[in-house]
Amino acid sequence: MAYSDPSQKIDYVFKVVLIGDSAVGKSQILARFAWNEFSLDSKATIGVEFQTRTLVIQHKSVKAQIWDTAGQERYRAVTSAYYRGAVGAMLVYDITKRQTFDRIPRWLEELRNHADKNIVIILIGNKCDLEDARAVPTEDAKEFAEKEGLFFLETSALESTNVEDAFLTVLTEIFRIVNKSLTADEEQNGNPGSLAGKKIIVPGPAQVIPEKKMCCSS
Repeated sequence: MAYSDPSQKIDYVFKVVLIGDSAVGKSQILARFAWNEFSLDSKATIGVEFQTRTLVIQHKSVKAQIWDTAGQERYRAVTSAYYRGAVGAMLVYDITKRQTFDRIPRWLEELRNHADKNIVIILIGNKCDLEDARAVPTEDAKEFAEKEGLFFLETSALESTNVEDAFLTVLTEIFRIVNKSLTADEEQNGNPGSLAGKKIIVPGPAQVIPEKKMCCSS
């Protein structure tokens, strides 16, 4: 995966949502991915914000449209509308705050109630640079991810650990599913339509467990 030439046409637009409790580092993960930045003075997201980054995956130009949704309870009803049309989701918790992990099932239920059933989902344990303060064992999260059919990585937005890999995992899986569907359509119809620049709804199974790939040394 690489940055795309700005003058290149966009082949796909993939909408991905970042969800989880407030202060788990969703905005920092987004800033690290979109601009390779980290701010110690980051403030809580209000409502919904999004950023884009265009990349090349298997010689195709893919615009990732990443939506950063506020974790505060008062915004939950507002942000639920933004799940619709998403083809990828990142469920983020803070490895130093057990309650943020314990609420992940609630976030996952809300996501599945509002998003496409085949959305590609990754569980992210953020702040793995704070190993000495860990409150969520990696095995707990790994077990939950396997049970629910999610990808899983631990990240550090501060140290840029696994942030790129997390997005790459989601975007590449979406890309694989979309191309598999398009290939099937071509074989069936012999006349594929152009999807350049269009948002994509994932048409096939998405919850696939990758090979065991863990984070993070402290």
